[in-house]
Amino acid sequence: MSDIEIAQNANMQPIIGLAQEQYGIAAEHLDPIGHYKAKLSLEYVKSLDNQTDGQLVLVTAISPTPAGEGKTTTTVGLGDAMNRLGKKTIICLREPSLGPCFGVKGGAAGGGYAQVVPMEDINLHFTGDFHAIGVAHNLLSALIDNHIHHGNELDIDPRRIQWKRVVDMNDRALRDIVVGMGGVANGYLREDGYDIVVASEVMAILCLATSRSDLKARLGRIVIGYKSDKVTPVYARDLHAQGAMAALLKDAIKPNLVQTLENNVAIIHGGPFANIAHGCNTVMATKTALKLADYVVTEAGFGADLGAEKFVDIKCRMAGLKPAAVVLVATVRALKFHGGVAREDLNHENLLAVEHGFVNLARHYQNITEHYGLPCVVCINHFTFDTAAEIDLLQAKCADLGASCVVSKHWAAGGAGAEGLANAVVNIIDTHPSDFTFVYDENLSLWEKIEAIATKLYGAAAVTANAKIKAQLAAWNTDYGRFPICMAKTQMSFSTNPTIKGAPSGHTVEIRDVRLANGAGFVVAIAGDMMTMPGLPKIPAAERIDIDDDGKITGLF
Repeated sequence: MSDIEIAQNANMQPIIGLAQEQYGIAAEHLDPIGHYKAKLSLEYVKSLDNQTDGQLVLVTAISPTPAGEGKTTTTVGLGDAMNRLGKKTIICLREPSLGPCFGVKGGAAGGGYAQVVPMEDINLHFTGDFHAIGVAHNLLSALIDNHIHHGNELDIDPRRIQWKRVVDMNDRALRDIVVGMGGVANGYLREDGYDIVVASEVMAILCLATSRSDLKARLGRIVIGYKSDKVTPVYARDLHAQGAMAALLKDAIKPNLVQTLENNVAIIHGGPFANIAHGCNTVMATKTALKLADYVVTEAGFGADLGAEKFVDIKCRMAGLKPAAVVLVATVRALKFHGGVAREDLNHENLLAVEHGFVNLARHYQNITEHYGLPCVVCINHFTFDTAAEIDLLQAKCADLGASCVVSKHWAAGGAGAEGLANAVVNIIDTHPSDFTFVYDENLSLWEKIEAIATKLYGAAAVTANAKIKAQLAAWNTDYGRFPICMAKTQMSFSTNPTIKGAPSGHTVEIRDVRLANGAGFVVAIAGDMMTMPGLPKIPAAERIDIDDDGKITGLF
């Protein structure tokens, strides 16, 4: 069966009863949305403050390929496996964006027999969080143009407005637009543009906020642009926007409870991309799970050079989290792709390509163990086309690297297929204490932080930017110099060129733009040709998604 057929045949249990049975959460603390989704009240979250934290496990991956790596699938399978072994475990995931659902992926709720359900709801509108984030963002956009139209008392320079609009869809035609056309009644004519919702600073703020008051304060700190003197920032609070924005997010801030195919409670909350944003689920969800369970398995988007780095240097730094271990997901097929094999030939045995592509895994593993200071288990996410010789070679290469390596078959067998991985994770936590560290010191300048990421993790020889960008970073150092960096970079390569596979070294990383995310508390550095509004592929996934007269959805996988 396809992923969606497996999910539609799941034996789901009402989430209210499941939360009560597994974690003692009374129905009064849950806002049900149908039978299988529920919002957890912030009052209940607050009541957990004095509980002891469990162990935090991060699932990351090698550099993504068209062959797929299965990071979410592994997260779900590992969580189910740990529960099978009697380890009280919750998984924490990000919410999927509609952009990739209708673009390339077609869905992002796991795969095979390692999924979260209800799969269609999670992949589509879910609990409405992304809608609320988009509306809150666009309310601020509307207030900016309205303020200028009605006299511009704040002296906002229309040429220096930093705040775009957003929509949760891949739509390249909206990257650069003109607003205010049609005469003075329609506002001030100016250039504008759209980002995708998952790149919105409001998304980042929701994912980093620890309370309603923190959420509102962060929203107020958003820098929307500058005054006509070109240096004085204008904040969202100057437009009195933060209260209404927070009101729109009153339910979105609450963590979402769902379940896995094996009826284990899961939390799915927040969804920033890791190539153009910080790529982690909400701090509130992770901290809540840590209070409820002995182990929490979470993921960070794309490869360990992006999502895992931002998990470490942004999320953990801000929230005071300390991971106990990391799972690095790889597939034989993906390593062959990094070794130079064309996508259509990945199902054929090719030991030389595995050998050549292994350098990508090795770089990620070394970054995790040396630059993040975390013990790491390599998970070979098994595909049916993998040969015994390829698996043996990959395990031997991992052994040479000093890495614990486990073949996991959770896609085909669910939690039962990942019990070996679960045992390896528990063992490495028990026997290898974390020596957790950040990639860079917060006291470095913003430019030095960018250089540290590029040279330590990406293998770059140099970082370049034009004089204007360097001057902007230097100016920000006074007020924002302690902020971490959020690198917006292609996920497909250690370099800024998505076609360069393996583990390139000695390349140059060009910083094309920088953006201040004052409410979120970081500076975005856009490297290479990275876009904050993706486009659809020639044949988008939307073309195969359908619904029949009985309301049954097909084509999501």
